[in-house]
Amino acid sequence: QVQLVESGGGLVQAGGSLRLSCVASGRSFRNYHMAWFRQAPGKEREFVVALSWSGAMSYYVDSVKGRFTISRDNAKNTGYLQMNDLKPEDTALYFCAAAWIRKWGSFWYRESDDEYDYWGQGTQVTVSS
Repeated sequence: QVQLVESGGGLVQAGGSLRLSCVASGRSFRNYHMAWFRQAPGKEREFVVALSWSGAMSYYVDSVKGRFTISRDNAKNTGYLQMNDLKPEDTALYFCAAAWIRKWGSFWYRESDDEYDYWGQGTQVTVSS
């Protein structure tokens, strides 16, 4: 199993930037695909971006393309989400999630949160207008 802990959230003005981190412990992080989800108040948790175990493949939802960048350093057991040009609609609790590398066969991401087995506690991002 792997345990995930997010950090890096905060309050920022529109147009600003934040970098979220997701530190994994337990089994080696390189054995897991990772993703970031977010949940705004009163809304369901939604998929934001995913990254394959090696970091070679990524997938972003349209609303964050060109503004967010996902990355990982398996040697440090850490994943990152660089968020630039933040907008008020990006305000949410951001979660890091992971799934075992072979869980989906040749596929490396899913957009449904119930497909991921490991979750962090979340880090709050608030963007003021």
